[in-house]
This record gives sequence, C-alpha cells and structure tokens, in this order.
Amino acid sequence: MPQPSAGSSLSAAPGARTIAALPGAGAVAVWQGTAASLCMMLGGLGVGWMASGSSLIRVPFFIALRDNPVLVVLCTVLVAFGGLLLVRAWLRLEQRVGDWSAVRPAVLYRIAALWCAPLMLTFPLFSRDVYAYIGQGRLMMAGLDPYVNGISALNNYHNLGPDSLWTEAPTPYGPLFLWIEQGIVWLSGGNLEVAIVLFRVVAAVGVALCAVAVVGLARHYGLDPSRTLWLTVANPLFVINFIASIHNDGLMLALLLVGLLAAVRGRPVVAVVLVTLSIGIKPITLIALPFVGLIWAGQNARWGRKVACWAATAGISGGLLAAVGALTGFWFGWLPAMTTSGTVWIWYAPFGLLAATAGAVVQLFSGPGDVVSEAVKTAGRVVGIVAAAWFVLRGTSETIMLRMALAFTAVVVTAAMIQPWYVTWLMAFFALVGVTDGWRLRPYYLVTLFFTVIALTDQLDVFEWIPIVIVRAVAIALSVAFAAYIMLWDWKTRVLFGPGAAMGRVTASR
Repeated sequence: MPQPSAGSSLSAAPGARTIAALPGAGAVAVWQGTAASLCMMLGGLGVGWMASGSSLIRVPFFIALRDNPVLVVLCTVLVAFGGLLLVRAWLRLEQRVGDWSAVRPAVLYRIAALWCAPLMLTFPLFSRDVYAYIGQGRLMMAGLDPYVNGISALNNYHNLGPDSLWTEAPTPYGPLFLWIEQGIVWLSGGNLEVAIVLFRVVAAVGVALCAVAVVGLARHYGLDPSRTLWLTVANPLFVINFIASIHNDGLMLALLLVGLLAAVRGRPVVAVVLVTLSIGIKPITLIALPFVGLIWAGQNARWGRKVACWAATAGISGGLLAAVGALTGFWFGWLPAMTTSGTVWIWYAPFGLLAATAGAVVQLFSGPGDVVSEAVKTAGRVVGIVAAAWFVLRGTSETIMLRMALAFTAVVVTAAMIQPWYVTWLMAFFALVGVTDGWRLRPYYLVTLFFTVIALTDQLDVFEWIPIVIVRAVAIALSVAFAAYIMLWDWKTRVLFGPGAAMGRVTASR
C-alpha cells in the first residue's frame, strides 16, 4: 500500500473537519488562496459593478471609496493582485500535494468553499450580466416576452445597471432560467442588492452540484476524484466566473454534469430530464443530448439502437421544452434568440478576428464590410456545427466523453465571441476525460492563467470622471507582470511552464 508523500499532509488526520487543522505547506497554499479571494472581495467593493439604482450608491463609505482616484486604483490593485495570487495558490496546491490519492474529496470541497466564500460578499466582478438577469426578471414580472423585448422596454432601465448589449437585445437564455430570474426578482421585492445575493446563492448551488457530479463521474471513469476536483471546482476560473461574476453557466454546467452522471449510472430518462433542465438555463447544452442518447444505447450499439435512443432522447426533451414553452407562452422563442451573442466578436476568437479583419479590409476599398464580416461569422458557426455533428456520429463507445468535449470545443472555438466562462465548461469536460501530468497538464496552466488575466483586465466599474484609461492600464500592467512572474521568474512555479514540467511539479514541492 503506497505511503503518503510529504506533500500529501494536506489530507490531514482522519476526522479532521476544518482546513485550519491541515498541517504542512499544502495548508499554506490553501490559506494563500483564501487571502487572494479576500483581496478580490475588498477590491470589488471599489471597482465591482454597482447599478446607479442601487440603494448603496449613496452610502458615504462607497462614495468615498469610489470617488477617490487613489482608492479606486488601490481597489484595482487588490483585485488584480488577488486574482493572480489565487492562480499561484492553485498551482502551488497541486505541487505540494504530490499524491492526490492521499487526499479525500471532502478536503477539496472545503478548499473550494474557502476560496469562494469571500467573493459571496462583494459586488459583481468582471461582468454585469447579473444586472441583465434582474432586468429580464422584471420583464417577466411585467408580462413582457424577453425573447422579443430587450430590457429597454422597462421604465428607467438604465438604473438597473445592465450592459448596453442587453438593453435592446432579446435574452439568449432558456425558459427555466427566465423562471429563476422572475422568482428572484419577486423574492427580492425589487431590491438590487438582495437580488444579487440570491443570484449568487444560485451560482453557489451550481458549483456545489458540479463538485458532487465531478466526484461521481471521476470515479466512474477511473480518475482520481480529488485531482479532478482540483482541475475543475477548485480552479480559479470556476471561482472567478461562477461566484465573482455570477454567471448562470455554473448552474447550467451543474445540471449537465449531474445528467451525465445519471446516464452513466444507467438512468437514461433521468439523465435526459436533467440535461433538458440544463438546456432550460442555456440552450448551448443541446449539444450534449445526442451523447446522452449514445450512452443510453450502450457500448458497441448498432445504428438502429442508436437512432432509437436518439429519437427517445429528442422526444422526451422536446416534449418537456414544449410543455414549458406552453406554460410560459413563449414556446421556442429561445431558438432565434440564441444568435444574440453572435453579433459581437473578440480578438482571441479566431473567427471573430478573421471576421473583423476581413470586414475592415473590404470596407477600406469601399466594399460591404458588414456583409463580409457577418458572412465569416456565419461560416464559423456552420463549421462548428458540422464538426460537432462529426463527433456525434464518428468514434467509439469508449470515447463518448472525449467526443462530447471536442463537440463543445468545436462550437465554442468557431464562434466570433469566446467568453472566459465558456472555456471553464470545456476545461471541466476535458478534466473528466483524464488529464495526465506533463504536456497534457500544461494547457490547463496556460489557459487558467490567460483567461484569469483576461477577466481581471476586462471590465471594472469606475465613475466616468475618473480616468478609466489609467485604471485599466494599472490592471493590465499588474496582471501581465504577475503572470510573467509566475511563468518566468518564480522559481517554484516557472518549472510548470517549461520543457521539464513533468518533473517540475515534484521538484518544486520539496
């Protein structure tokens, strides 16, 4: 029976109930991550998103914190420093553990909870989508169709704090999430702060369900559950995107993973229902339905069996969605609304950059730049759908989870807009395929670092009379410098990014 390594002291003695009881340097990494989250929480009070209609905007403490350029810059430093310190703590945790088999999953649950808890107590960071959720909930309360009306249909909608993208655009979310939005707005009584707290509770429930599903799926596929939790739920991208930013993707992913767990445990009807609930949050998880059908069909099933299971899957899911559509009166209005996010692009999305470049070049010669740009985006979406269909139809029964991960990746990578939280689901899928040490693990390090920097430098809430250029420059300079330090100069973590990454994890843990 293998003996725990020195780094595996993180597993603690049997019966230990708190992270504080964990001895050794592994516990240092845990508390370092907690300190990082506390920094982000404090900084978020000054640069997190606060709606103009918030009752807190007139509180002297927040006025002083947000009206003083020096304090705004200090809050920006705390957020950027905290975000990258969390990444470093995550890396060091894995280095110090060494032998994940000696660590119980319950320990990872508590670590993730410690890193998430401070961020439950600050303003939304890096995204104001939660204010769009509140606006869409108010549309529902007013009896308006969010698949037809933007938030601008509400009186004084600017006071709700949504991004301008959502003021005219219909919602791309599924009918179940519309009910959640409506329920939270009703429960909050119109109070923005209470609504934010409730949405954060929903996000935390999603993360907790992800943790449970990840452990079950990891055990089914013969993976170490604690290591898989470290790759997913304890990953800084989970903490930042699902708790700090309050994206509904956490709940969407949770329902999908729980559905997949039901599927591999031989409960296909329950699996289809759960995945359909996930579709009811964000319709992108439609991609998973045919893979649930393949799991239902069983290993080495013939095409007749596969088609029958796909038909049953589509029938159950379609029937549930039609029933919900009838209850809301919106039917399948979310199908055309799914293209809302396709109207924007970002520089690190290949088809987004290609569309913008092609459109600009054509427009330079007085051509129809917008038409060309939209044609490139459409071509990207078609390529993604065709690639996803290929992974559904081709491959072995033993690689269904990998094929599903690749199908989602194809759709995400060929989109004109790739948000950091999209990448978070992909990382979860690939973690459940199995990520070994060495070059296969290095992309996890790089992607986590890159998209953390993107989040930290993307959206900060600063009063218009404070130079936003200076504030963002501080965020970018500090984030890039800290990321470079982690990769190039920190003698403990730089070994993870070099050619000897497979040995570096062991060496640096000493």
